[in-house]
Amino acid sequence: MSDILIQVQDIFRDLFDDEEIEINDSTTAEDIDDWDSITHIQLLVAIEKHFGIKFTASEIHGFKKVGDIINCINLK
Repeated sequence: MSDILIQVQDIFRDLFDDEEIEINDSTTAEDIDDWDSITHIQLLVAIEKHFGIKFTASEIHGFKKVGDIINCINLK
């Protein structure tokens, strides 16, 4: 598991208040209970804050799975 994925997983666990959450590159909102549009925004804001980055609207629109977010973080 990459360092970035571990950090993102920690953010997921904190946001969803569930230490058992295990994510990977193919994890989608359908895989995690309570991952709706509101928590999606909260998640992206938490990731931006943690990594000190900003996602563009087009990047956010392209996020379909956790791997897409990880790839974008790597590019920044």
